[in-house]
Amino acid sequence: IPGYGDSPPVEMVVTAQGRRTFLDHVLQELGMQRPVLVSPSMSGRFALPFLLAHGDRLAGFVPIAPVGTKDYTAEQYQGVQTPTLILYGDRDTRLAPQALQNLQHLPEHRVAVLPGAGHACYLDKPEDFHQALLGFLRQLK
Repeated sequence: IPGYGDSPPVEMVVTAQGRRTFLDHVLQELGMQRPVLVSPSMSGRFALPFLLAHGDRLAGFVPIAPVGTKDYTAEQYQGVQTPTLILYGDRDTRLAPQALQNLQHLPEHRVAVLPGAGHACYLDKPEDFHQALLGFLRQLK
């Protein structure tokens, strides 16, 4: 994620609009049409603004306890028709419940909880994670 970890700061990603535009450019450069956007943790700051503005350009959305869900209203989420798999580990007691509380307003959502997994549930329980993700992907049109 630009501006995080050891990556250099990027002026463009300071605002939600800038982060949405950045992600839009990345998807265009990669030539991706109707991808499924998987969004763990800090990437929510990029994925959520994109989802709310351009959800119709995604085949699916998989938030994994993303950051920033409280920045948007129930009404904003209710306007998104993108099929969504809300995925998290049951040991993530801080961010996951907040994300679930906000993301459950997405009308086309389902929830998968990985028992015994923490915030990085895909690292803690990779088999269960992949099973849930593949099951969701198989059901997309």
